Amino acid sequence: QVQLVESGGGLVQPGGSLTLSCAASETMNNFVTMGWYRQAPGKQREAVATIYSGGNTNYRDSVKGRFTISRDNAKNTLYLQMNSLKPEDTGIYYCRAILAGVGFYWGQGTQVTVSS
Repeated sequence: QVQLVESGGGLVQPGGSLTLSCAASETMNNFVTMGWYRQAPGKQREAVATIYSGGNTNYRDSVKGRFTISRDNAKNTLYLQMNSLKPEDTGIYYCRAILAGVGFYWGQGTQVTVSS
């Protein structure tokens, strides 16, 4: 059973920065895709950023130029660097990993609140 544990969320003022981490319980070399999703109160969960095994990345339009997704396979950790945060970035951020031939796994989420 793959386990994903997010950390790094918190309260930050508009314009501030946060870095989220997602620690995986097994080698990330087995994951074909990893990504960050978020869910705001009363809204559906949405994809924020994705990184593929080959290193390609994809971002939703609203975070392009502000967020950066990266992975450190040696540490089995996925990151999301978030800069120039806006109130509309508020939500619970989830890590997701797709394991080839098996399926996908979710972390428990970490709360990000952008407010003055």
